[in-house]
Amino acid sequence: MNKSSVTVKQVQKIDDIAINKYGIASIVLMENAGRAVSQEVKRMLPKNKKAKVVIVCGSGNNAGDGLVVARHLNEMDADVKIFMLGGSENLKNDAKINYEIARKLNIQATEVKSVNKAMIDEIKKADVTVDAIFGVGLNRDLAGTFYEAVEVINEFSKKVVSVDIPSGLDGTNGTVYGICVQADKTVTFSLPKKGLLCGQGIKFSGKVVVADIGIPKKIILKKDDD
Repeated sequence: MNKSSVTVKQVQKIDDIAINKYGIASIVLMENAGRAVSQEVKRMLPKNKKAKVVIVCGSGNNAGDGLVVARHLNEMDADVKIFMLGGSENLKNDAKINYEIARKLNIQATEVKSVNKAMIDEIKKADVTVDAIFGVGLNRDLAGTFYEAVEVINEFSKKVVSVDIPSGLDGTNGTVYGICVQADKTVTFSLPKKGLLCGQGIKFSGKVVVADIGIPKKIILKKDDD
């Protein structure tokens, strides 16, 4: 495995080994990922006023990372609003747990069946929009509400931080699935994904920050050409 960047298949294998061979709970990795993103978002927030952040979530693990981001930014006294595009009933496992934690902390989470004025207005007011819609597993064109949400994020956001990869980008070859979030910063986990560094990935990813989320070095450094 090239230490400088990885394909989607390679990073999924790294995660699988960490969780299933070494027993590192997936929710621990999600917590570390979300905390790392929240720290990068914090660097972009104004210091002289109460910061506003909108987090746009899908319904997979990327959404779970976004919900962790919401909690940590809330603890930093930012005004955080979450928009759930996939419906909370579709959340599973770690993402569902983090959604329930956010609810218990009274962080505002709104379910969105189609993009509306309220969502657009909040994005316009936000200092940073966090893109937690799709992760590296995406392999189909964006459509419907997801397509509309990306359009709105790109048109009205002041600054955008993408979680692991800009939503709409192929993590291996850097092609765009119909439309893609234009990130100012992408916080990617463990290793940079090849798709961030080639094709249209260079255009859409903005500044790429690689965050350590607790995957043991012996897994990351292991040579593996799968």
